[in-house]
Amino acid sequence: MEEGNGLEPSDGLLSLAAQIESVLFVADEPVSVGRLAEALEVTSGRIERALADLEAAYVGRGFCLQRIDNRVQFITAPEAAPCVERFLGLEARMHLSQAALETLAIVAYRQPITRPEIEAIRGVSSDGVLRTLLSAGLIERLGRADTVGRPFLHGTTSEFLQHFGLRSLDEMPPLEEEATLVQKSS
Repeated sequence: MEEGNGLEPSDGLLSLAAQIESVLFVADEPVSVGRLAEALEVTSGRIERALADLEAAYVGRGFCLQRIDNRVQFITAPEAAPCVERFLGLEARMHLSQAALETLAIVAYRQPITRPEIEAIRGVSSDGVLRTLLSAGLIERLGRADTVGRPFLHGTTSEFLQHFGLRSLDEMPPLEEEATLVQKSS
């Protein structure tokens, strides 16, 4: 048997993958790879290999792993959203205004970003929209910028990914300007 396969038990107990599943099942927020490695007393490399094995094993299942930077958590498969929403009585999903969608797109593609930077792009005040997105849990404050006035830096949350049926920010479509640059360089 190959060393490092997270799906097979290595010590007669649970496999590394099963141990990761157990920890993620009880975690109430995304868990860093480093924290998993520390808790399970293995290297980050072994955790990453086991996570890759789990991701492959979950294809076509009702749940999946969501990765946000170096953190991971279980989520319902985005494809299952309609039946889960019906079960939970959530058919009336939150509808976002055009201003909120515009602001959310700016945050998603340019994060971390400050309110003044958002307003420079939009050309209008964004205080109210940012408050709405913060209270909806779609964006969060990531810290403060090292500039005059130390404005808050904003970024998207795991709830943002869930709301839009994404497993990671890598699944977001490329910006038109980025797609044009890629085509020109090809």
